[in-house]
Amino acid sequence: MARILTVTLNPALDLTVELGALHLGEVNRSDALHVHAAGKGLNVAQVLADLGHQLTVTGFLGHDNADRFDALFAERGFDDAFVRVPGETRRNFKLAESSGRITDVNGSGPWVDEDAQAWLMARLERIAPGHDAVVVAGSLPRGISPAWFGQLLEHLRQLGLKVALDTSGAALRAGLGAQPWLVKPNTDELAEVFGTTVATLAEQQAMAKRLRAQGITHVVISQGPQGVNWFAEGIALQALPPTVDIASTVGAGDSLLAGMVHGLLSAQTAERTLCTATAIAAMAVSQIGFGIPDLTALACLESGVCVRALVPQQEA
Repeated sequence: MARILTVTLNPALDLTVELGALHLGEVNRSDALHVHAAGKGLNVAQVLADLGHQLTVTGFLGHDNADRFDALFAERGFDDAFVRVPGETRRNFKLAESSGRITDVNGSGPWVDEDAQAWLMARLERIAPGHDAVVVAGSLPRGISPAWFGQLLEHLRQLGLKVALDTSGAALRAGLGAQPWLVKPNTDELAEVFGTTVATLAEQQAMAKRLRAQGITHVVISQGPQGVNWFAEGIALQALPPTVDIASTVGAGDSLLAGMVHGLLSAQTAERTLCTATAIAAMAVSQIGFGIPDLTALACLESGVCVRALVPQQEA
């Protein structure tokens, strides 16, 4: 299997509260509370580890509450290359209703100064060689500019790594300019960056053509329960997920990205890659937490995924 590096610049302790229904302005009682060391890159890393890959994880962690992250790294066998910074890693609160609706209240996290940024760049220079790919996922912490983020991605690409990118807003805009190997935005994230809708197939095809002309090899556009479209050289595929009971949508996109990276690095067929990735995402929404707890259940979900070729459409 592959050796993969994940970069999570703004990790979080996810506190997920399960409750029947959220009543604003009233006293609510929870059914359960789950605490996970998380962040998009770390969520991806856990799925990839379950698929048999070797993981190095890096980014920025607050000194004051790193215990749960340290425990996760030890349990999972991750090579820990995080840069510790003063303060606490942020806390994100997820209110998960029995209907499947999730309300997020995300923290801001510690400030990352120029010294810490330089430390991370130097660390990546040392550890990146020898990895087959790098997944850069999640938001930017305070102190990190989109311009610096773009330089980070460009540096990783120059080190010879395949860069898979999953972020949004100004970070996505900067990241696209660094010609990542793979991008996995959803339709809302693309619309925000480019100021145009990408709801229809023709609009998505046009957007994928535009991104691929910039040097991006794989454009994976996620649409939640409406499935995912994948555009690459000789590839225009759609996958529709199986129907599952939704426990939480947190981590679904991260799981999809992990499945795509797994399939591409394992030289699976395009159809198999997209089918497995979609099934992993479906498994993610059926649970609270990250990873693949049951490979047999995953195989069952794969049998319910519909993968089909997309018919080219003319732009309106």
